[in-house]
Amino acid sequence: MFSIGDFARHGQVSVRMLRHYDAVGLLRPARVDPATGYRFYSAAQLARLNRIVALKGLGFSLEQVGRMLEPGPQPRELRGMLTLRRAELEQRLAADRARLTEVEARLRIIEKEGVMPEQDVVIKSVPAVRVARSSGVAAGFEPAHISPVIQPLFEGLSDRLAQAGIAIAGPAIVYYEPADDGSVRVHACVPVNAEPDAVRDISIVDLPAVDRVATTVYHGNVGGIGAAWQELGRWVEDNGYRTAAPVREVTLEWTPDPNGWVTELQEPLAAR
Repeated sequence: MFSIGDFARHGQVSVRMLRHYDAVGLLRPARVDPATGYRFYSAAQLARLNRIVALKGLGFSLEQVGRMLEPGPQPRELRGMLTLRRAELEQRLAADRARLTEVEARLRIIEKEGVMPEQDVVIKSVPAVRVARSSGVAAGFEPAHISPVIQPLFEGLSDRLAQAGIAIAGPAIVYYEPADDGSVRVHACVPVNAEPDAVRDISIVDLPAVDRVATTVYHGNVGGIGAAWQELGRWVEDNGYRTAAPVREVTLEWTPDPNGWVTELQEPLAAR
């Protein structure tokens, strides 16, 4: 079972939206703790969430989405509807480009349901690393909320390090901490060889070592990274684990063309 925060992250939606879907009867939690009221979801519910988001992206109201999900369209029907919406969005050019990207990402996830994952999952340990860190807040886990926060954080951090004469000593790291209000604390980090008090306006911290981390490598731009996170989430649940600490994304390769990016997803593990 996923907590509502972990399910929101794997599903690339906000906690607030999941609570709304619960309130209107579109996506009920698999279990609600009677003592605390905490909501828990299963990996199997990602399929229904993908369809809800895809149909919303086509412009349907939540009431219409509810009717269409009972008993529910088949992936081939959804693919046809998403392809039609894609053609409409392309005519609106730049103003709708971000929305088109998210719809296409959902389409890829739906088409891959029931197919063996492309990403290999490897369990390994992650050593402690000293990093320079810059942090900000995103409204939710959706790429449209995360991407505008991450880029300025890294740009500002890189400029401050250059001014201080501190070299970057390894690949960039991002880790996320969900808040109770549905927002996400985003931490942009780069490894450095410097003392914590080396520069006054730069936060230098030690990220702790993690004994067991499920990892997978994703190739491509961030518009499709949600599918890789969902596959990793399914693997975690299918193999009897749960998430133990904030997840990380490590940029193994950066290119001017975002489609050439290589990112390792790291999900710390604990026994369920």
